[in-house]
Amino acid sequence: MTCYIVSFQAESEATRLKVREVLRSYGTFCPIDNTCWAIVTDTKASAVRDNIAEVLESGDRLFVFRSGTEGAWRNAISAKHSEWLKKHL
Repeated sequence: MTCYIVSFQAESEATRLKVREVLRSYGTFCPIDNTCWAIVTDTKASAVRDNIAEVLESGDRLFVFRSGTEGAWRNAISAKHSEWLKKHL
């Protein structure tokens, strides 16, 4: 399993909601903020990109990065989210 950081910019709220639904469909996920999430999956980054891109509008942006070996953050959404990040990043 690989942890990916997914960052997106969508013009409409409806599209942002659709992207979040797709991200939740991976089952193991953690919102980092409103438009940046971490997901864990066996799927390749390009397949994750293509899956999410299906709900994006023209001009929306999407980046999928494999998590590296080190991470640091401040003020995760909650202690629960911070623990998730510690475990999976």
